[in-house]
Amino acid sequence: MEVQPYLFFNGRCEEALDFYRTSIGADVTALMRFKESPGPQPPNMPPDFGDKVMHASFRVGSTTLFASDGRCEGAPTFQGFSLSIAAHDAAQAERLFTALSAGGTVTAPLTKTFFSPAFGMLTDRFGMGWMVIVMPSGG
Repeated sequence: MEVQPYLFFNGRCEEALDFYRTSIGADVTALMRFKESPGPQPPNMPPDFGDKVMHASFRVGSTTLFASDGRCEGAPTFQGFSLSIAAHDAAQAERLFTALSAGGTVTAPLTKTFFSPAFGMLTDRFGMGWMVIVMPSGG
C-alpha cells in the first residue's frame, strides 16, 4: 500500500510542473488533459478548460506525486501540510531552497539547526509549503 500526495493547482498545474522540472529536477511521467477524456466536460467551465491538466504524475527523486488543475476554481490552497525534500548536503540544500523559493516566500531561512546541518521552510509561488533538510548522519 502507498500514500501519494495529489496536488490541485486550480488552473496552474502545467506551470507548476514546468517550475518543478527546472527547479528541482522533477520528471513528469504522465500527463492527460481534460479534452482527452472520453466523457463529457464538466459544465460551466472556462473556454480553455479542455487544455487544462486532468491528471499528471511526476517524480522527484524516488517519490511519485500526482497533480491536476482540478476545477480551476481560483488560487491553489495548500493548508495543513508541507512537502519535505531531503538534500544530500548543505550545498544541494541551498540550490533546492533557492530554486523553490523563487517567486515565493521564505518562512524559515535555510540554516544549521540542532537537528540538521541545513534546514529551511518556504512557500513556493503556487502556495505549496516546502521544508528543505539535510538529514543528519544516521537519521
